[in-house]
Amino acid sequence: MTTVLPSWLDVGEWPSRSSATGDAATLSAIGSESVGIREFASLISPHADRFLENMAQRAMAMTRRHFGRTISLYVPLYLSNHCQGGCAYCGFASDRSIPRHKLDRAVLLSELKELKGMGFENLLLLTGERTEESGFDYLLECVSLASRHFHNVTVESFAMTAAEYARLVKAGCTGITLYQETYDPTAYSVFHRWGPKREFLFRLEAPERALAAGMRTVGLGVLFGLADPILDCLRLYRHIHHLRKKFWQAGVLVSFPRIRTQQGGFQAPCPVNDTALARLIFAFRLALPETPLVLSTRESPAFRDGIAGIGITRMSVASRTTVGGYSAPPPGDTGQFDVNDQRDVTTFCQALRAKGLEPVFKNWDSVFQPSSDLVPADAG
Repeated sequence: MTTVLPSWLDVGEWPSRSSATGDAATLSAIGSESVGIREFASLISPHADRFLENMAQRAMAMTRRHFGRTISLYVPLYLSNHCQGGCAYCGFASDRSIPRHKLDRAVLLSELKELKGMGFENLLLLTGERTEESGFDYLLECVSLASRHFHNVTVESFAMTAAEYARLVKAGCTGITLYQETYDPTAYSVFHRWGPKREFLFRLEAPERALAAGMRTVGLGVLFGLADPILDCLRLYRHIHHLRKKFWQAGVLVSFPRIRTQQGGFQAPCPVNDTALARLIFAFRLALPETPLVLSTRESPAFRDGIAGIGITRMSVASRTTVGGYSAPPPGDTGQFDVNDQRDVTTFCQALRAKGLEPVFKNWDSVFQPSSDLVPADAG
């Protein structure tokens, strides 16, 4: 069955035009104060690699103007690796021979206490696709518990209904992260072999349902390596503008994950190298000067150190992709994917400060929540 894309996702001629861009068009786009899809297509083109230093300088200037020298830090906490999905690229896919478990209340409290003691206030809760063992009610309970102790709790999980998102908001969830993975429906159907995630349009429209339900932020992105990055970035650009037009008071964040080694041995059919990833990050910064751009510990320490503050303004640190793993790392457990930057919080923050950047642990714009008795209020 052919998936009919909504009109707001149409990119017309620009995928082919971007590959034919010239020096004048690229330089004009770099200097533009108002980047539209024409300029954006020039910036994401491989031709723009000739002007990567120009893009970097401009991206850094715009980042400093809107975000100063700060890097907002967050930490992911995997609640469960139960999954009924068949994502070919994921270590949690239902056909992987791995131990399956989820955090019970006692272990979750232990994990939260450990992360609180490390100074974090921005917490991202993750699960696999919806299952009987870890479905919506389980996630709702975890959000409710976590939001009593952290100023900012967001979720990266399965696509939900508007009613479910509304219940998460009421429980204290401030935002969701939901990557479309790829905006190419043909590639999407190949890599999502079975399970609810195969429903391309249900996932595509989930961020809109979340914002309509009262979420303050949505995090978007594609998984680089699955499909043509030029087409994916153009459609991601259109998706962002659609949401910002409809929900102008909400916040949109953009992430740049690349496929990493995982159980199953999936190899990226369209690999994106460091130069290309840097170009794409700079292009999004020039096009979206006030939008937080996010980079996780999927990337190497050298790449993360090099690009921090040059477009990127939000980063994860000390991440574990196993279920739990902070208070009592599970022996021999496998994560969703391999973490590349394994530095602890102190080491990573030292690297940021050595570059003149200031790590920020607390979301000062969050709605006030009473401190809990989990740890002392001044911990971290």
